Amino acid sequence: MAFDIAGTTLNSRFFLGTAGYPSPHILRQAIQAAGADVVTVSLKRQLAQGTGRPVENASGQGFLDIIRASGAHLLPNTAGCYTADEAVTLAQMTREVFDTHWIKLEVIGDSYTLQPDPVELVPAAARLVKLGFEVFPYCTDDLVTCLRLLDVGCRILMPWGAPIGSGQGLVNPYALRTLRERIPDVPLVVDAGIGSPKDATEAMEMGFDAVLLNSAVSKAHNPSLMAEAFRLAIQAGRKAHEAGIIAKQDLAVPTTPVTGRPFILA
Repeated sequence: MAFDIAGTTLNSRFFLGTAGYPSPHILRQAIQAAGADVVTVSLKRQLAQGTGRPVENASGQGFLDIIRASGAHLLPNTAGCYTADEAVTLAQMTREVFDTHWIKLEVIGDSYTLQPDPVELVPAAARLVKLGFEVFPYCTDDLVTCLRLLDVGCRILMPWGAPIGSGQGLVNPYALRTLRERIPDVPLVVDAGIGSPKDATEAMEMGFDAVLLNSAVSKAHNPSLMAEAFRLAIQAGRKAHEAGIIAKQDLAVPTTPVTGRPFILA
């Protein structure tokens, strides 16, 4: 299952968000059950108002302590930004606070669907690449936008499966398959909208490199058990892709030869 992304070898294709968990203890359990090598965090959520440092939980343990103890790579994001200027400023802050040049770039164009704004996203990505960031752009499944992001220097793409937190799964499989076919050599991570493990399996069977999700785990009745279910589903989907899935047929195809013998003899 190991693969390379942004010059880093990862042993898991499961990227996990860290928002909305009932407690820090349950978050730790979920990260462990997921076996995630990458976790995401929003600086806007984690900065204590007026303190300029990550929020601590009731026991006094800092959020970063939870992440560092997991051994996962931190992928900060610019959630809540609506302009390129705002996203670039926040990204520069995250580099100082979290000591990483990785950034999940989010520039939202619609507050209802939280759909990424390509007009602001592409120039923001271009500026961040020039500033030395490894940009993981959260985008729609639009092929042209994805190609423009590659043109400005992005080496990873994170197209959505559905609107963030909607749990709708992969609403446009055709567009996602097209992205994989047209961009075969770039790491593609399906991000947002995943509802159940079967959605993650479907994405991996298409040949996507990884899956990022948050709400499907954090809002589950048992987050750690759901994280384990997603871990197994992602592994199964990847193995199925590598094994080669048979083509669908309109007509029945007999599994036993018409000779009545189970094997063809020379």
